[in-house]
Amino acid sequence: MAAAAAGQAAEIFVDRAPESGLDFEYFNGMSGNLYFSEHMGGGAALLDYDGDGDLDVYVVQGRMLGDGKSLDDALVPTPYPEPLTDRLYRNDSTLDAGGPAQLRFVDVTEMSGLQATEYGVGATSGDFDNDGWPDLYVSNFGANTLLRNNGDGTFSDVSESSRAAELKWGASATFVDIDNDGWLDIFVGNYVDYRIPTDKPCASQTGARDYCGPLAYRPEPDRLYRNRGDGVFEDVSTRSGIDSDSGAALGVISADFDDDGLLDIYVANDQLPNQLWQNQGDGTFVDIALLAGAAVNAIGQPEASMGVVAGDIDDNGTEDLFMSHLAQETNTLYLNDGDAFFRDATKKSGLGMSSFAFTGFGTALFDYDLDADLDLFVANGAVKRLPDQLKAGDPLPLRERNQLYRNGGGGDFSEVDPEGQEFLSRLDVSRGASAGDLDNDGAPDLVVVNNTGPLYLGLNTASGGWLGLDLRTADGRAALGSRAAAELPAGKTMRRRVRTDGSYASGNDSRVLFGLGDVSRVARVRVDWLGGGAVEWRDLPAGRYYVGRQGGQGSP
Repeated sequence: MAAAAAGQAAEIFVDRAPESGLDFEYFNGMSGNLYFSEHMGGGAALLDYDGDGDLDVYVVQGRMLGDGKSLDDALVPTPYPEPLTDRLYRNDSTLDAGGPAQLRFVDVTEMSGLQATEYGVGATSGDFDNDGWPDLYVSNFGANTLLRNNGDGTFSDVSESSRAAELKWGASATFVDIDNDGWLDIFVGNYVDYRIPTDKPCASQTGARDYCGPLAYRPEPDRLYRNRGDGVFEDVSTRSGIDSDSGAALGVISADFDDDGLLDIYVANDQLPNQLWQNQGDGTFVDIALLAGAAVNAIGQPEASMGVVAGDIDDNGTEDLFMSHLAQETNTLYLNDGDAFFRDATKKSGLGMSSFAFTGFGTALFDYDLDADLDLFVANGAVKRLPDQLKAGDPLPLRERNQLYRNGGGGDFSEVDPEGQEFLSRLDVSRGASAGDLDNDGAPDLVVVNNTGPLYLGLNTASGGWLGLDLRTADGRAALGSRAAAELPAGKTMRRRVRTDGSYASGNDSRVLFGLGDVSRVARVRVDWLGGGAVEWRDLPAGRYYVGRQGGQGSP
């Protein structure tokens, strides 16, 4: 704990949301009926929608729940007028000479043409039409939305014409090229078959009225949409096999877990066994989670999985899994020993008992302290009303503090002491968490969406060596699924994947970041492109982003 304690001299993440203009509050539309959906949102997506080199922020919004209800019936008022809509904030930050970036965000929702008025749950980004501009997929309690980036600062709703949306409770989604044809497909994790008119009364263990859990409703089947390349998606859920079993999905992530060059899909299900859909290379998938050791925990029990991330946590070259869970369980770490064979390493990792009292949703796998090891952040918020907060009259008595874990190397974690850290000590109903470098200083920042509360923008104060990669396909889109490895002069190799998915109901920075500690140059960088081909660059100076394009030659 010495290293963690040493970090208490200054705040690690400092909230810059209000002063930067990112003054968003998620409205859940509660009126005292304890509707199941009201405490599950929301999320955000980080993307450079205007191509100016910095990350913008898209945040989903809720709306009033219940037939005949108006904003006057809300237990917690919203600062926004009707119609409530998702918001897009453009990053207009500036750099002072010799000083840090001055964060500034401008709400450009109206000028962007966005009219996303469904009950928002989450969002992620990916360039589905290969025009070089990142698009948005928004999961809703209702019809999902696909928003095409027009490349001129505006978006068009192409949900109907693309055939990539349906009327269900969508939780998390991922853009994933399942067949290596160069076009991004979409996997949608659906939750349960819940509707306001068929709401059921549920109770806590004491018999008092409380929010329902997922087992009170039938789980919805997930959906896989194959991109035809002409702006239209084909629903291949049945043909691919992914709707052969339903599991109340909340988190999804895609990665090549068995190292065969094909992207697989892992689904974090709520109180039901998780699924690992192994890509067979012929358009079909097989759930191997149980045989792979990643369906249930070490004692054979399914857990209430919410958020999920994947990455090489123990530096053995394989994609490991971490997921957040319900209080009275623990968060879980599955280490991949190769060929998608996992072992539950939670107990030895230091991630177990420290999470026992919390309910985790969004999570981030990132090197927050730039020491070349992947650390973890977990956004917490209860799903059953907490007696002390309920007694105190809190309208949403689900508030918990968030957690940050430092990786001491090889997947040996210690929790950072929350004392003196506002973002770890304040109580919120945190849900989605997005990680990305908002000020382009090489230190990953955090955006956390709080249900019925202000959004949190955690600006990372860490300093140290770093190197970033903006990896793109020949068409100019983010090369999602491609992998990069950075070799330090001392011989350590770090491996990262180009991705926007992971967490809960949120999208992340598509750029790859390597923390380097006190190293000023990287000996070698190798990129293995999804679909085949590789490139190497040598002796790269630290402290900057490099752009690499698939099929390009020489240095990025």
